Amino acid sequence: MTARRFWVTFFLTILASIAGVMFAYALRTKRPVEQPLGDVPAFEFVERSGKTIANADLRGKVWVASFVFTRCTGTCPAVAATLARLQTELADVPDFRIVTFTIDPERDTPGELKQYADRYRADADRWLFLTGTEQKIHDVANNGFHLLAKKNADPKPGDEFDHSTYIALVDQNGAIIDIFPGMPPKAGDASSYEEGLTRLKAKVRKLVSR
Repeated sequence: MTARRFWVTFFLTILASIAGVMFAYALRTKRPVEQPLGDVPAFEFVERSGKTIANADLRGKVWVASFVFTRCTGTCPAVAATLARLQTELADVPDFRIVTFTIDPERDTPGELKQYADRYRADADRWLFLTGTEQKIHDVANNGFHLLAKKNADPKPGDEFDHSTYIALVDQNGAIIDIFPGMPPKAGDASSYEEGLTRLKAKVRKLVSR
């Protein structure tokens, strides 16, 4: 092989490798929503009503998951307001549910969750509030939904936990379909938030009709 041919082959190989990496990255970042992000892990927690709810109880329903805590003075009220909005705007979809997990279960008893749910006029049948043990709920958040939930190293009242404000869409089979912003930006253009909610609602209706 001549030197010129060697270098041509070498550079073509490098270019092919770069193209392959870029293609793989594009698949990851522009993944069709129909490809699930994973399955909801098995869980069994206590609802504000005192009833035990397992992930299996949600089979056959399309639902949105969120992770908050009732004493949160930062982002949680905005996320809860988004969920209350979805409850209203998807009220005509009978097989739609909202599931809110508290990441502060040591303090968020079923009674505390009931008061919080009442604040947002949560329908007892359509919007569930779950509590359990901190380890198990944080495991569901971090390793199941890949949404951050952890104690802050330097906690302040109302900011004891660091957690994701995203909400996750789950299909009838327990597959996590996509995630969406759970609150508008604190400043600036809120169009991406509104677009996300529009897409979420469209996907809910598509899922329940299939």
